[in-house]
Amino acid sequence: MSSLTYAVHDSMTMLRRNLKHAIRYPSVGFGSAMTPILMLLLFVYAFGDSIGAGMGGGRDAYLNYLTPGIIIMGVAAGSMSTSIAVCSDMTEGIINRFRTMNITRSSFMTGHVIGSVIQTMVSAVLVVGVALAVGFRSGATPLEWLAAAGLLVAIAFAVTWLSTALGLISKTVESASNKPLLVQFLPFLGSAFVPAESMSPGLRWFAEYQPFTPMTETLRGLLSGSEIGSNGWISLAWCAGIALVGYVWSRSLFNGSTTR
Repeated sequence: MSSLTYAVHDSMTMLRRNLKHAIRYPSVGFGSAMTPILMLLLFVYAFGDSIGAGMGGGRDAYLNYLTPGIIIMGVAAGSMSTSIAVCSDMTEGIINRFRTMNITRSSFMTGHVIGSVIQTMVSAVLVVGVALAVGFRSGATPLEWLAAAGLLVAIAFAVTWLSTALGLISKTVESASNKPLLVQFLPFLGSAFVPAESMSPGLRWFAEYQPFTPMTETLRGLLSGSEIGSNGWISLAWCAGIALVGYVWSRSLFNGSTTR
């Protein structure tokens, strides 16, 4: 077999290992889904009437506005489990056993990343299901739903590689669980909950130029069946950049790491 075939085979083995861990400990993945679901219910039922009225609509209109931002937030929240899992493997000694085995070195990280993307997409489906149950309605065509799913996979892939690097630089599982919090809540400072133009000038500038705002606006446009303009290409560019930085950083850290 070629080196590429070996790499794919080893990566699939690591993927199966991580998926078995996810099935054995479902509370981790379930917790990633619960945070955005609770935020959705809180903002819709506690603040939906007042915020919706301020935006020229009501609770139902605000639910349709909020749901894409909550989905993005859920995808970002899924990165936390990757950071914890990578740090746990690096600090508990299993990585030393992997290094003595005849496996492709990159398969360790690839298995974590692909496994996390799968778990994150399952969590995103749960969030969408809850949103639909409480009244979210989409005007998207099947093709737009497919494009929305592709966008979420791209975001999850990018954020997971960044989270992998954060797990590799963490000395303890506790610190690994804290480092991705900024990524998880960065959508708060974008257009996920309220339009960026309604913010104060300084915060508005940050909201308009941070990566999660074009991602949220792209998803919002796809799910509503409206135009997304240049936000789609900007979102994909951000995803590619974040994924590249995360991959290069993770590979550098992993290749240079020693037993802790």
